[in-house]
Amino acid sequence: MAEKKKTVTITQIHSAAGRYADQRQTLIGLRLNKIRRSSTLEDTPAVRGMINKVKHLVRVDEG
Repeated sequence: MAEKKKTVTITQIHSAAGRYADQRQTLIGLRLNKIRRSSTLEDTPAVRGMINKVKHLVRVDEG
């Protein structure tokens, strides 16, 4: 039987305006660039590191 991959849903809740360029690029890497936009990604250490970098701008829902 195939193992189900863990996912995480990220929703942008604050604007990237006035933030450092690397934080804006991290949001783009997470497929976010507008408030209330959501993205569902595989839960990997790389994605978790990106979320940690912009944790003040996003909401995370375990899935």
